[in-house]
Amino acid sequence: MYHMMFFDPEISIKVFPGVYEPDEDSILLIESLGVNPGDNVLEIGCGSGIVAIHCAKAGANVTAVDINPMAVENTIVNAEDNGVELIVRVSDVYENVHGAFDLIVFNLPYIPVEEEGAAEAAWSGGEDGLEPLRKLLDGVDGHLTADGRLVVVTCSLMAHGKMEEMLESYEVRKLGSKPLFFERLDVLEIRP
Repeated sequence: MYHMMFFDPEISIKVFPGVYEPDEDSILLIESLGVNPGDNVLEIGCGSGIVAIHCAKAGANVTAVDINPMAVENTIVNAEDNGVELIVRVSDVYENVHGAFDLIVFNLPYIPVEEEGAAEAAWSGGEDGLEPLRKLLDGVDGHLTADGRLVVVTCSLMAHGKMEEMLESYEVRKLGSKPLFFERLDVLEIRP
């Protein structure tokens, strides 16, 4: 059993230009997550650091990575402003990550996009919306503890048939859901 987290509006978050701004998906992810003090947590795609900071305030040991160097700087500043210690580095998914974690969290870029420029990178999931999830699953071996879990945000705009095929060998549980104007967000816990 995990200690459930709640979104804390007292946490001060600055958002640098070119960094994904926390929105309803970030809050849904935080409020769907449970962590225990001492858990080793990896957040991939940390953006402004809001999820990593909530995990650290709940007592977890957090490593936060992002492909965008500006997001890494942004997370470092926000962690300092909120009095938490994080390990923060530039990494494309697991490229610069070492060790195994009890929890790997990724607010996936999930919007299907035909062609991607730098501006879309924070929310583009490739043509079917599933490219970041593929990379997450393909590299997970050696990065999860024996009873570790992945927690991701998915969207109704993703290719759900393909996603179900990708996840059929995993144990999947829905932790949270939120209908929005043109899509539905789900937070999924995935265990190998």
